[in-house]
Amino acid sequence: MAADKAQKRRIFVNDENCPIRNVVSHIGDKWSLLILFSLVDGADRFNSIKARVEGISQRMLTQTLRDLERDGYVNRTVYPEVPVKVVYELTDLGRGLAKPAWGLVSWANQHLEQVKNARAQYDQESES
Repeated sequence: MAADKAQKRRIFVNDENCPIRNVVSHIGDKWSLLILFSLVDGADRFNSIKARVEGISQRMLTQTLRDLERDGYVNRTVYPEVPVKVVYELTDLGRGLAKPAWGLVSWANQHLEQVKNARAQYDQESES
């Protein structure tokens, strides 16, 4: 993110150095924050996460966990047991992300009705 000094307005650059495009867009998808918050209370197994994040498919949970692991938010530990035990847990980076993200979730919880009312009003006006 850069600043246009003449107008003092932010410019959102389309490259890897833009924190919004590079970091925020990854965690702002449909599932990442839900999975992140499912791990806030401690490590968990795949099927337990899947049961608590309603509506997510096995394929999407697998992909999202891989993406979160790649970005450094989640650790995946495989225990050589029969059957194999796999546990996911937040890294320090993931726990650090959960704190400010919780602020957004809290804001959304407090303002949900206002947002829903604004949408309904917009939709009603758009139909007219």
